[in-house]
Amino acid sequence: MRAGRNGEQDPGRLRPPALGLLLAEARGLLEFNASLLLSPLLMRAPRGDGHPVLALPGFLASDLSMVPLRRYLSELGYEAHAWRMGRNLGGLGRMRDSLRARLTEIHAASGRKVSLIGWSLGGVYARDLALWAPDKVRYVITLGSPFANDVRATNATRLYEALSGERVEDFAEAREAIAGDLPVPATSIFSRADGVVNWRTCLLGPSERAENIEVHLASHVGLGVNPAVLWAVADRLAQPEGEFWPFDRAGPFAIAYAPPDRAVSA
Repeated sequence: MRAGRNGEQDPGRLRPPALGLLLAEARGLLEFNASLLLSPLLMRAPRGDGHPVLALPGFLASDLSMVPLRRYLSELGYEAHAWRMGRNLGGLGRMRDSLRARLTEIHAASGRKVSLIGWSLGGVYARDLALWAPDKVRYVITLGSPFANDVRATNATRLYEALSGERVEDFAEAREAIAGDLPVPATSIFSRADGVVNWRTCLLGPSERAENIEVHLASHVGLGVNPAVLWAVADRLAQPEGEFWPFDRAGPFAIAYAPPDRAVSA
């Protein structure tokens, strides 16, 4: 927490992850290699029903970062789509029209609701899209996305504001809505070992159609390629449209998941 004017700690503020965690983000390459090694296990995940899935990259990333995830989902039978907007340089307000047009295009072409997977900032976009068009969105999955609590508690905030031209405090009303309950089922996947985003900014509030899934030791840059994350994504997307049940932490990657009651504890 940050110190207030009288030198006291401000309980409403969170700190970005420590430097040690940020430096440890290089382990994301190991997570990717682990997924390649464990691909036979990953292919035992529930098969998809062919519905479209739109993958939204994180800040400074492009569609290239989502290739492993999209390829995996395609192998499971989903219609996986890239966002096709180049490098994500941020800007909730600036990107809204393009994101809405892309969602509308995919929905119209398939005739089916679209599941959204957003990595980091991409998850903020995904939640905003679900609020705008719940009739077009089937499910929202966020990976290390800072949408709740003190969203300034990241190691990318200053760069985001410099490149996007937006302050984190802009669109306050929209950000409050994004942090609240969605009109569609939602899952937030996060790690307490995240070196970019304070994990507390990723937590969903209690809901009958929303849940938090904590993955032990996952890095921020590795969330989209971590084998336990990929398994959880596949499991969540396999739920029938309009239905929701809590994630079963059993299976080949059970050891990687924290108990559900730990996800909301400090």
